Amino acid sequence: MAIDCENIKVNKDKCNCSYPGCSRKGNCCDCLHYHLSRRELPGCVFPDDVEKSWDRSFEKFIEVYG
Repeated sequence: MAIDCENIKVNKDKCNCSYPGCSRKGNCCDCLHYHLSRRELPGCVFPDDVEKSWDRSFEKFIEVYG
């Protein structure tokens, strides 16, 4: 599935980010750059129940999928 970073409305409809004040919601490119700069992954790579913990670490990703 390709993501169009310019299509914010469509992306928001698919975004599972539960952080209420996120200014990047729907802008997948900005979201990815932001989280990778913090050595994290975006919430969309996690199941909803794990995403809600806001632990976006590589370690959590490995714990879930490893």
